Amino acid sequence: MEDVVSELDSRSAVRSGDPFRESLEKFVGEPYGVPLVARDPVNQPMIRHLTDALGDRNPVYTDQAFAAGSVFGGIVAPATALQVWTMQGLEQPKARGADDTQSALMSAFDGAGYLGVVATNCEQTYHRYLRPGDLLTATGTVESISDFKRTGLGEGYFLTTLQTFRDQNGEAVGEMRFRILKFKPGTGKQAAPAATGDEADSKQAPATPAVSPPIDAAFFWEGAEQRELRIQRCTSCGRLRHPPRPMCPYCRSLARDHVVASGRGEVYSFVVHHHPPVPGRDGPFAVVLVALEEGTRVIGNLLDVAPENAVIGMPVEVTYVRAEDGQMNPQWRPRS
Repeated sequence: MEDVVSELDSRSAVRSGDPFRESLEKFVGEPYGVPLVARDPVNQPMIRHLTDALGDRNPVYTDQAFAAGSVFGGIVAPATALQVWTMQGLEQPKARGADDTQSALMSAFDGAGYLGVVATNCEQTYHRYLRPGDLLTATGTVESISDFKRTGLGEGYFLTTLQTFRDQNGEAVGEMRFRILKFKPGTGKQAAPAATGDEADSKQAPATPAVSPPIDAAFFWEGAEQRELRIQRCTSCGRLRHPPRPMCPYCRSLARDHVVASGRGEVYSFVVHHHPPVPGRDGPFAVVLVALEEGTRVIGNLLDVAPENAVIGMPVEVTYVRAEDGQMNPQWRPRS
């Protein structure tokens, strides 16, 4: 108990010495944004579109006869699509007053120089599956604002909002906790010197932001350290998949291993990044989606070529660049 009190006292001490953070305390617990009401009830056509996009072939979402015989007793919607139903669409921007919490809080951050923003993590909780006919409303609150932090991107504060989703009867069906970092551009870690020799295969080898590998992808990053491009494989149906995940999206098996790809492919799609600035990179630069010879796709930066010269169908090969935290990252360069 004494340790807990000491920790709380320490946090209070930090806040008491941070007038800007103290000025933000009034926003905690306040509504964040306007309530969002779904434009349409949960419906079968949209469920079908969602499962196509997700690559999820579970028949409980689309097969009436199968769903009727399942534990659900009828069609349900994919739980992970919870937020989709209340999205407003391009033609219906969210109404927002000049003095609402969201606008006021963002203005406070921006006015203090914390102009940068990056999403850091998102957690969803599901209380029940949605069914056709459910009409959702989403309301948000400011759950917490962290003390002052120094991060690789820059100095700033983590803002956590909590969005609650309710059905037409007011029953809470799920929550989404969303966290962003508001930071001052140019206050992060300085770019590390370009790697040479064994540190990278590319002559450009720019510093890249550090990546925190999830447990399911540990084999991928271990392979990168050995300059192997490892692609996850389902050992039940033999299909390859990337990025790595615990369950096969085709046969639902949890059995998996990996193959070592050739490291050759072609540019399937790309974007040229202009803004916002990325630590350790001089923009603009091209980010490519590469179709591997093995039949799956991976993403990375395109090196050794001007971004305006990137083209779909360009033959490329993998190269490796070490990040600021020492982690080796697969990137791509034109294949001669």
